[in-house]
Amino acid sequence: MNIEKLTGLLLILLPITFNVVFFLLQRNFEYPDILRKPTEYILDRFNAGGKGLIATWYAFTLAAVLFTPAAILMHQTLSSENTPYMPLATTIGVLAGAMQFLGLIRWPFLVPYLAGAFAAPSASQASRDATIVTFESAHRFLGMGIGEHLGYFFTAVWSFLVALALEGSGLVPDALALAGVLPTAMILAGLLEPAGWRPAGAINAIGYLVWSAWLIALGIALLLP
Repeated sequence: MNIEKLTGLLLILLPITFNVVFFLLQRNFEYPDILRKPTEYILDRFNAGGKGLIATWYAFTLAAVLFTPAAILMHQTLSSENTPYMPLATTIGVLAGAMQFLGLIRWPFLVPYLAGAFAAPSASQASRDATIVTFESAHRFLGMGIGEHLGYFFTAVWSFLVALALEGSGLVPDALALAGVLPTAMILAGLLEPAGWRPAGAINAIGYLVWSAWLIALGIALLLP
């Protein structure tokens, strides 16, 4: 199997894995809407999910890790004299996977401890208040700052540079390559949610669905003769 076909397989596997686990979290944990609810509610729902929910979050974290080999394989597929920016694109792609991983890793490791401490019968109101502050601090720094803000930014920039490199490469139809610009712009819209632009979250979520479909289409195109 050559590099193009291996890249194609991974481009199909990555979004399918991501969206399957995302669907499980949506069904079993009200994700991502639950992130906008009170911390007490989030911790109670997390406790109710048990070990199955922790395993699902761990799988979601590992799905983010797949982004790194996908970026490296795409570099090997597209690197040429006509794409001198591919080393930069690959670096950004690896950073995108790292940011998503760091943003998600708190759920299978930190949040179970916080949820258990919050629900403990012996916990005082002061300890519960401290748990809430710890959760919200991690949520804002790891989740909103690293996983979402930097994760969205690096993912969008990598996708744009890959679309640019694919256009005219002969590996996929040019129209399919340039179609990646649309989800890139929609993912970037998520950066405006903390600024108070209410439609940003919905646009970003739809953008990731379109982006997933684009990656799968690229993967299929690379597998074809």
